[in-house]
Amino acid sequence: MKSRKAIYPGSFDPITHGHLDVIRRGSKLFDHLTIAVSMNPSKEYLFTPKERKTMIDELVKDLPNVDVIITETLVVKLARSLKAGFLLRGIRTFSDFEYEFQMAFTNRSLAPEIESVFVMPSEDFSFLSSSMVKQAVALGGDLSRFVPQNVLSCLKRKLK
Repeated sequence: MKSRKAIYPGSFDPITHGHLDVIRRGSKLFDHLTIAVSMNPSKEYLFTPKERKTMIDELVKDLPNVDVIITETLVVKLARSLKAGFLLRGIRTFSDFEYEFQMAFTNRSLAPEIESVFVMPSEDFSFLSSSMVKQAVALGGDLSRFVPQNVLSCLKRKLK
């Protein structure tokens, strides 16, 4: 039987409980899940790729079929190089759906053999985004229920 490998790409700046929910769901759906900490040249980041990877590594160490890498390549190229047949994506809102819909068709036109699979995070985290987390922490908000403790500590240090 063919192994089902997937990639969950994202900037994860920072990773939230919503991302972790998608990762946990994906770890059950696929034989192997690679979290790809990616770089978008049009975005400014609070954390370096290495810092983001370190935070995520700590959070997924209990998931034996999950690993974390840093990438600067096109996600479908990465999927081909890792022999992954699936891209895992989380959808929270209608605006996410519209963006992900366009991205899935673009990826399909570039690599028709790679399927995009969408999961919805728990409704507890459906409104959560990394940008909102950064903004709220910068303004003194308590977001301990939305991000893991190691991430919250890193955020507070970075935003001082």
